[in-house]
Order: sequence, then structure tokens, then C-alpha cells
Amino acid sequence: MKYTSVSCVLFFYLNILIPSCLAYNVVSFGARGDGRTDSTSAFLRAWSSACHSTSQPNVYIPRGTYLVRTLNLNGPCKRRIEFRIDGTLVAPVNYNAIGNFEFWIMFYKVSGLNVYGGTINAKGHGYWSCRKGGGTCPQGARSIQFMWCNNVLLKGLTSLDSQRVHIGIGYSSNVRVENVKITAPSGSPNTDGIHVQNSRGVTIYGSIIKTGDDCISIGPASANMWIEKVGCGPGHGISIGSLGHSLNEDGVANITVANSVFTKTQNGIRIKSWARPSGGFAKNLMFKNLVMRNVGNPIFIDQNYCPHNVCPRQSSGVKVSDVTFKNVKGTSSTQAAMKFDCSPSNPCTGIKLHDIKLTYNDRLRRPAFAYCKNARGSHAGKVFPKSCI
Repeated sequence: MKYTSVSCVLFFYLNILIPSCLAYNVVSFGARGDGRTDSTSAFLRAWSSACHSTSQPNVYIPRGTYLVRTLNLNGPCKRRIEFRIDGTLVAPVNYNAIGNFEFWIMFYKVSGLNVYGGTINAKGHGYWSCRKGGGTCPQGARSIQFMWCNNVLLKGLTSLDSQRVHIGIGYSSNVRVENVKITAPSGSPNTDGIHVQNSRGVTIYGSIIKTGDDCISIGPASANMWIEKVGCGPGHGISIGSLGHSLNEDGVANITVANSVFTKTQNGIRIKSWARPSGGFAKNLMFKNLVMRNVGNPIFIDQNYCPHNVCPRQSSGVKVSDVTFKNVKGTSSTQAAMKFDCSPSNPCTGIKLHDIKLTYNDRLRRPAFAYCKNARGSHAGKVFPKSCI
């Protein structure tokens, strides 16, 4: 028998959370939790059976370590589906096994999905070494991707050492990411914690992100996002962008980042766009109740973004407007604690600073300062360093 029938109500037995409803246990499909046996086919068979079930299904990964290659978990499914990980999923040591594909684990066109708990470990060290050594490397894989998915809950997952992005959300709506832990070394290249693009209604809550690139990056065509109680660092901060890759690009709107802490990140809150023509925009953005602990560029609008010195050297067409920074406090590792480097052809407008206190963490006790270029707006309350807007 390929499934286990259990009660539809979650319950605890001997402090173990028992999976609900009709559980498709991957072990029953041939998976082995020994960390050596390739369990990819067993996972795919369990998913396919659960996805076609007319009862409320649950794909269950019990305790153990399961070696899996690329998993394409495709929908649509007949019912809302649960994917519960009590064990650990590991990628093969040979980084090409997943690195030649864009994604390691992908949920595709699944509407109504709960993913709970467990650990995924992409073992990205070999891939990063290839990248840093300048060898011929595969494109690298995102660890887990939700593509064209709606009404998704991702809760309690731990992601370790992704080759590239840990968690990707694209062309999806109504996605909640809660209590996730993301870890990769600070020097790991392009290992964004959570990347969101072409998606609406995404919430990220109560999560710890320590990685080598942006803790959270928000790409074009993203709207109505709420980010709260995130611990970020090490990493590159939380970024809107980069924007302005192309002329015909959708913008970013209605994003809130609140009640979060940044620790020793390269940047704090950053809006970044390339200096080239674009019809993109970033508007109605709120950043409030944030703590910066020895953070570079705690508040940063960079419309001359150019990370690898191959720069367009034009003027950014991305319009940045109606951006509020409220109750942002702490220490900066750069003397320019606030930097607004906006486009000469599309100046930033509606920038609001309210109750800002950022000091320069400098042994020489030099004061922090604010830098403004083509930025317009207002300030209220106590603002330190002194506002240049």
C-alpha cells in the first residue's frame, strides 16, 4: 500500500506531529533515508499520486536524510496539497547534478499548497568554488522555487548552502513565508535568501536570513508585499531591484518592510536601478521600525547600480516615488548613513524621512552624514544625520 490513512486533524503523539489526512509517505514509494540512495523517483511517484488524489492529500517525508536530484513537482492538483518534511533533503555532492538545471525543487502551477518544516541542503560549496575559480560552471540552481503557484504557505523550512537563490517566488500570488531559516556563508555568490518577481500578495514573516547576497530581493512586477520580523545578516540587505534591466519593464508597488533587524550587512534598505532608459517604477514603499547594527548604507537609493563595473552610464528611466523611512535607528559602517543617488532625468519624489537616528560606527568618532542627488521630499520629527532633503 502506497499511503497511510490517518485522521484529518493534526495531533501530537509522543511530541511528534503526525501528518494529517491521506499521507503519501515517500518511504512507501521506495525512498531511503540513508543519505546515499537516490530517492528522486520515489519522491516524484509520491507527489504524482498525492496530486491526483481526490481526498485531501499529504506528501510525507519522515525523519532521515534523503538524496534527491532535480524535483519537478507539477500541478495542477485535484485538491489542496500538503508537503511535510520531517527529515532532510540533500543534493548530490557533484554540483552538476542540479547545477545544470535552473531549480533543484520546483512547485509548478500548484494552487493550494502547504509546505512545512524540515531541512533542504543543496551543498553549494563545490559550485561556489567553481564560480570563484573562474572555471566552466553550470548556471546553478535555486534550491526551492514556486512558479505560477497560488495560495501557498511555506512554514518552518531550513535552507542550507544553496547554489544560487535559496527560495524563489515567481508569477505567483497569495504566498506566505513564515519562520524560515536560511543560511549560507557571507562570501557565497548570488545566494539571495528569498527572491520575489512577477508576484502579488507575498508575506514574509518571522524569519532569519544569513547569506551571501540580498536577504530578500524584490524584482519587477511585484506588488502588495508585507515583510515583518526578519533578521537579516550577514548579506546585502533587503533590496527593491535591481530594476531597469529593460525598456519595457513592469514596476514595483506597495511594499512594506517593518519591525526587522539588520546586522553587519553590506546595505540596509536599498532601491537599486540600472542607469539606462526604462519604463519601470518603484512607488508606495514603506520602511518602518528598523534596527541597523553596524550596517553599510543603512538607507540607500542607488539609481546608478553597477555591481561589476560594466556600466551603461546613461540615466535611469525608473521612477522612484512615495518612499517613507520611519523610525530607522542604529549604527552605520559607512559615513554616508543615508544616500539618495537618484536619476537626473527622473528625480526621486515624495521621499519622506521621519524619526531617523543613524550614527557612524567609527573609531575616530566622525559624524555620519546624508547624501542627496536629484532627490525631493520632506522630513519630520528628529532626523539624524541631518536631512539633505
